[in-house]
Amino acid sequence: MVAAALMLLTACTGGAREDSPDGGITLRFQSLAWQQESVEVNKELVAEWNAAHPDVRVEYVQGSWDSVHDQLLTSFEGGEAPDIIHDASDDLADFAYGGYLADLTGLLSERLKADIPRRSWETVTFGDGIYGVPFLQEPRVLIANATWLKESGVRIPTPEEPWTWEEFREVTKELGAEGTYGVAWPLKEPVSATLNLSLSAGGQLFHRGADGKVTVRFEAGDEVVPRTIHDQVGSDASASASTLGSGGSDTLPGFFGGKYAMVPLGFSYRQQIVQQAPEGFDWQVLPAPAGAGGLAQGVSPQTLSVAEDSPHKKEAAAFVDFLLRPPNMVRLALGDWMLPTGTEALKDPALRSARYGWATGTALATHLRPAPAQSVRGYPEWKDKVATPALQEYYSGAIGLDELRRRLEEDGNLVLARYQR
Repeated sequence: MVAAALMLLTACTGGAREDSPDGGITLRFQSLAWQQESVEVNKELVAEWNAAHPDVRVEYVQGSWDSVHDQLLTSFEGGEAPDIIHDASDDLADFAYGGYLADLTGLLSERLKADIPRRSWETVTFGDGIYGVPFLQEPRVLIANATWLKESGVRIPTPEEPWTWEEFREVTKELGAEGTYGVAWPLKEPVSATLNLSLSAGGQLFHRGADGKVTVRFEAGDEVVPRTIHDQVGSDASASASTLGSGGSDTLPGFFGGKYAMVPLGFSYRQQIVQQAPEGFDWQVLPAPAGAGGLAQGVSPQTLSVAEDSPHKKEAAAFVDFLLRPPNMVRLALGDWMLPTGTEALKDPALRSARYGWATGTALATHLRPAPAQSVRGYPEWKDKVATPALQEYYSGAIGLDELRRRLEEDGNLVLARYQR
């Protein structure tokens, strides 16, 4: 049994660090790329690095988004962590505060620090240190049946003139009919979608005091998005109740089949739509609604970090810098159908094409902000034990707004307090 456990650990982490027999350095890069185009680009870049740096070889290790947090925690505690770690910024706080990630402040090139905006660096800054490099991000957008919208005569929103949340609700009522719906909300994981979109309505939810402690306050701006969704499903019948427990991919057959006029999805879902849409299906990308906060939206960028236990931090940081040179960042963004954080990469014409809505996404890039829960310790437990069940029950109509507020605030603050003593 012990031998089997050790074999499993080695399989998950890529094995112990071993430098080359000739004295060269071997770095292990665990990538979470999963789409074929993205995996190919990552492997191509690793090969290009290895060809140019024979004394610092990078070994590509395939990871999985489904298990990355627990797998990394196991590898950190076992001293088996990869040198370069692909993750998301909202997963870094506990690893950073736990001492598992290297502070990159003095290891990053001036070029890279200047190319990525401060708002993106805020997503990987914990205390006085920088514990990752944010490199890919995606706004939530509305993927719409273009033919349906055109025939309805509704105003088509643009990044310059988006729908308000009130207008969005009215439009979905107008688009819906018996057996069809104006919108399908895939809210199997409701928390990040609700919190990140709430920035557009002026919501904040998490408030940090002068003592550094965070408390939850569910205020007027925080109510707009959940109330809109609740009313679309309940009183308006303009949103499908059956999709509330679905993931984004689960809504696509109904979308292609003409059951829903729009689906709010992450920007990268466009790849699945291109691959799966029936021939002749006309779709378009629209900006998410705006409110008191304009088009502001919370994001948790994909990140590259270096393990604190890595004996080759300088070389690992140099590989990260190579991966994120502007032309390479463009390749990574196109492979994942996401937006790069780098300002130079965002200027690339390939990311500003009207085709597949690239231009709409790029227009939203300057409005993206750190996700509200970005640096909140205890957020994973708050999300799983308090916010997810509370929002699911509210959206289904099982509880009202006052009970949602009570659970998010009272129950939520009890959870967070344990992490802030």
